[in-house]
Amino acid sequence: MKISGLQKMTLLDYPGKIAATVFTGGCNFRCPFCHNASLVFNDGNTQGISEKDFFGFLSRRKGLLDGVCISGGEPLLQEEIGRFIAETKSLGFLVKLDTNGSFPARLKDLVNNGLIDYVAMDIKNSPAGYAETAGTTEAVLSKIRESVDFLLAGPVEYEFRTTVVKDFHTKEDFTAIGKWIRGAGRYFLQRFEDSGNIIRPGLCGVEESEMAAFADIVREYVPSVQIRGL
Repeated sequence: MKISGLQKMTLLDYPGKIAATVFTGGCNFRCPFCHNASLVFNDGNTQGISEKDFFGFLSRRKGLLDGVCISGGEPLLQEEIGRFIAETKSLGFLVKLDTNGSFPARLKDLVNNGLIDYVAMDIKNSPAGYAETAGTTEAVLSKIRESVDFLLAGPVEYEFRTTVVKDFHTKEDFTAIGKWIRGAGRYFLQRFEDSGNIIRPGLCGVEESEMAAFADIVREYVPSVQIRGL
């Protein structure tokens, strides 16, 4: 598998764990607010670190790191993701997967084969606004629904999360999201901030009070709602 980047240690990416984060290149979405635009447009031809060097790094971090986060881009685009994760787990590390949820068959296969310990799935918006917010077509929504339903059934520890952008999200959207993921274990609202590496410059985040109001709306349906980025 081609690794486009590596963060050698993070206390934020894997809740409650000390982890390293691997970034894969390429994505099938074009979210205007994506903070990893350079990875989205990287088809994987740019190698950040070889697998040999990565697994050598992991071997030296046994006892120091709890797990590995695999992020992107969209990791499930990678044909060799299963083998890569299996080798990571063989070294004794937990694995967290970040995904947009548009590859439910691959997600189910990895989870059902015991290769994933934690899934963080993006909920880009309410169903009505999904395609525009994700920079894709309406056809993908059925795949997203399938992944949501799978995770709601509880086969693996998971969270849903939404990056909140003033240009795309309204109170009505969060009512619809709450109803959609009703009963979810964890849901996070993430405040959008312009990293300088986004697809569409000029987008805005929302005020702290508005983030809190959106969280309160979803709490009617999902007991555990938290805000990141404030």
